[in-house]
Amino acid sequence: MDKRPDCAMNRLIDEYDMLPPGCTVVCAVSGGADSICLLHRLNQLRAIRPFTLVAAHYNHHLRGAESDRDEAFVKRWVEDWCGPDPAAGQPPLPAVRLITGGGDVSGEAKRLGLGLEETARRMRYAFLEEAARAVGADRIATAHTADDNAETVLLHLIRGSGLQGLTGIRPRQGRLVRPLLTTTRREIEDYLELYHIPHVEDSTNQDDAYTRNQVRHQVIPLLDEINPWFVPRMADTIRYLRSDNDYLSAQAAAVARRARPAGDGGLSISAALLASQPDPIAVRIVSCLLGRLGEFQFRAAHLTAVVALSRSPAPSGAVSLPHSLTARRVYGELILVRGARRSPPFAPVSLSVPGEAVLPSIGWTIACRRAEAPEQPPDTPDHFFLDPSRLTGPLVIRPRLTGDTITLPRRRAKTVKKLLIDAKVPRWDRDRLPLLADASGPLWLAGFGPDQGRLSSSGAPALEVIALRTAPAEELQNE
Repeated sequence: MDKRPDCAMNRLIDEYDMLPPGCTVVCAVSGGADSICLLHRLNQLRAIRPFTLVAAHYNHHLRGAESDRDEAFVKRWVEDWCGPDPAAGQPPLPAVRLITGGGDVSGEAKRLGLGLEETARRMRYAFLEEAARAVGADRIATAHTADDNAETVLLHLIRGSGLQGLTGIRPRQGRLVRPLLTTTRREIEDYLELYHIPHVEDSTNQDDAYTRNQVRHQVIPLLDEINPWFVPRMADTIRYLRSDNDYLSAQAAAVARRARPAGDGGLSISAALLASQPDPIAVRIVSCLLGRLGEFQFRAAHLTAVVALSRSPAPSGAVSLPHSLTARRVYGELILVRGARRSPPFAPVSLSVPGEAVLPSIGWTIACRRAEAPEQPPDTPDHFFLDPSRLTGPLVIRPRLTGDTITLPRRRAKTVKKLLIDAKVPRWDRDRLPLLADASGPLWLAGFGPDQGRLSSSGAPALEVIALRTAPAEELQNE
């Protein structure tokens, strides 16, 4: 690595605004060559860029004495470090603070049912985030290199990947930055030799039982034989692919902004709008919307399944997604929500005369009393007067049943199922609508009205029924 200010690291720092003036940076330091190089380089940059530097080391406790050796090395190296070399004409700088942490990665992996590598990564990044919060850091710097990026892209190619996977590791994700991402491992080795900087080696890096190590030790050396500039050229290719991917993602984000909030913190977007987009844009729209519901990762199969749902001729349907998310087609809308479908939401409840039934699970209160039918019937579907002589048995409030039929005022008889389909009531909401019935069948359907054949005549004795919604639908979905 060149010490000049126009070196690859400096250019990348400026391109992605990795070190804004006055910021605080937490630098992840394992003790290996890459992270020691990054910490040393950032410390040098403090002389010309005003920022605060904090080092952070996480002990995974996976390699016994070797893990403890690495932690001791990092502590000693940071403690002995007094800033830039005064002989170089640079003034002394404040000491670099070191934050250390550790955890039982093996035990946590067993508890979560995950692999050691994935668990270690999760715990390490959680530690770095906590360290950043503790010192009020604006940036977290990790020492991923151009070689790491090349290995990542090759692994994605081996496993199968779309354009997103071929863009490799991003230089910046929020406050997480990777200043060495365009710097090769060979340049780092030269840099450490130039400054006589020691480091420690992780013995697991030599274990070819790990797929990444196989790529590092066997595949890349062969590619280097074909082209000694393979890693730098791969870095250029990744940059080109990232530019293309960013453009497509920006187009998708513009469409995704047209989504609207749905119940339970979900999102709703026109199914036709999504369906009309080219495949590369459509899958990115879905990815963008799901990203707004949480920092989740989804396979291409999940994204394409949601796009297919939006293009389906069926007016309703659902796709179950990881992380307890569901994509639902509700006629012209595609809705992304947390949680799966519910079973019927309430058990039948008797309605006394006079009396009141409260159904908090579905947000309705229904009251009944004896009265005289007015000359002019109420103009709301949820306030009506029943003829007691036309009722059979006790009154009950229940969900719809197969075969239920009702004749609404000034309309022909229709099954409740057909009525709800014609009104485009979502399938998973249909069993949440209360229905008042007697032994002969439905008397009233919430939001639609009473059966006209059971209504009392003007001035005749009647049972007055008043139904009130006590909670909006979007609140009920949080139960």
